[in-house]
Amino acid sequence: MAREDDGGTAGRGRVALAVATCLGIGRAPLAPGTAGSVPGVALAFVLAYVAGPWAVVLVLVAVVAVGTWAADAVSRRLAHPDPSLVVVDEVAGQMLTLLFVPPTWQVLVLGFLLFRVFDILKPFPAGALERLPGGAGIMADDLAAGIYGNLLLQAAVRFAPGLMGTA
Repeated sequence: MAREDDGGTAGRGRVALAVATCLGIGRAPLAPGTAGSVPGVALAFVLAYVAGPWAVVLVLVAVVAVGTWAADAVSRRLAHPDPSLVVVDEVAGQMLTLLFVPPTWQVLVLGFLLFRVFDILKPFPAGALERLPGGAGIMADDLAAGIYGNLLLQAAVRFAPGLMGTA
């Protein structure tokens, strides 16, 4: 429980850190962004498979809203514009990449790879969005990467259904 004299900020700080790091996954010693993408794939897969694509949309909206707050809080606390331990943005971007596509293993693997490539390369306007202040900038570039990944994944599903396990 937070001490009375801190106004509850210690508790909110711990929650923000837990959300921003996806329960500590962002502390992975190698490639924390890649490690942070894995829960996004798992979450999108389970939601799409069990409850359908609109469940993915609802959870994605919540992840973006809460994740933006958490990323902003951790960024301010660490005095760093985009700390590598913040991976909730990868969770959101990965979920967006996998939105409205069939949850086959081929689609999941290609979606994972596409998102990681776009997240690393940051094609326009992702790089510019990254410069937005605070949590918005942390989240926005990954959402742009997610849009790029989703567009290519949608094309792959439509034009190569046999390769995507959707034929």
